[in-house]
Amino acid sequence: MTPAPRNIHATAIVIGNRGLLFVGPPGIGKSMMAFTCLAVARRENVRSLLIADDQVFINRDGDRIVATCPPAIAGMMELRGSGIVAIDNIAAAPIDLAIRVISLADCERLPPESEEFQLENIGALPLVRIANTAMDPLAVIGALVPGWRSEAPFW
Repeated sequence: MTPAPRNIHATAIVIGNRGLLFVGPPGIGKSMMAFTCLAVARRENVRSLLIADDQVFINRDGDRIVATCPPAIAGMMELRGSGIVAIDNIAAAPIDLAIRVISLADCERLPPESEEFQLENIGALPLVRIANTAMDPLAVIGALVPGWRSEAPFW
């Protein structure tokens, strides 16, 4: 039996053929980091779509973890302090990687190797940590997950 979708506090996007899930505490900068990734990809003419911001439904479809947007917030993203913007979006997409947005002041210098983001009763995603001060999070992802750089189109 497939578990019911979980509603989590996160932001989910698609860059190229990759689904990215941004997680972390409220106010850490998940939406702004996701928005930066979308903007950089768009400038490079790479497919870039919002799945959901703030609330993301997560479920399993076969061997993939899939993110879905609650219909009431489709295509909307909050850029804290600036307002809500309309973003090209997709209703659902598989997720390949979780990004934990962190504050450098509150973290250890080096994270554990091979971290995973556990989704109770659904599965786990590979996890990387990126500082909320990162100017180009896609470059950081490319450095931390080198295999993705060669798998077009990512960026």
